[in-house]
Amino acid sequence: MASTDSLPTEAMFTRSKSVADAIEQLIGATEVSLDAALYRLNSQRLARALDEARDKGVRVRLLIDRNRFQESSATRQLLSNCRLPFRVAYGRNGAGSKMHHKFALLDNSVVLTGSYNWTFASEEENYENVLILREPRLVGIYQVEFEALWEDSQEV
Repeated sequence: MASTDSLPTEAMFTRSKSVADAIEQLIGATEVSLDAALYRLNSQRLARALDEARDKGVRVRLLIDRNRFQESSATRQLLSNCRLPFRVAYGRNGAGSKMHHKFALLDNSVVLTGSYNWTFASEEENYENVLILREPRLVGIYQVEFEALWEDSQEV
């Protein structure tokens, strides 16, 4: 998925560019799998990109914070409309604690991580950041974390 001229690490800030544009392009280039642990998700644009990836055969798995999912009718509607496979999880202390991660693994070769929630506010209102990591050792660490979270999460 990652091009040979890609830097091993890149930083993006909403102050200077559209992070959603970059995420959307990376999702579009994903060929095999996309796993994301997201505290919040209400960006119709990014949900549509995930749905399109799934339609072209990419295995998509989303993990969403249970509290935010229960509080946000927009998130519930978005996930229902897109038919994306997802699970929900609390943080380490159960109800009331947060699954506060904001990372995605693309084709087990790229990690997106940072403060950026996949929301309209993160794109249009907040100062946010995303790091793109392509270093295999770091990608492996995120893979282990996602699999552990996925095993401990629940389907809705």
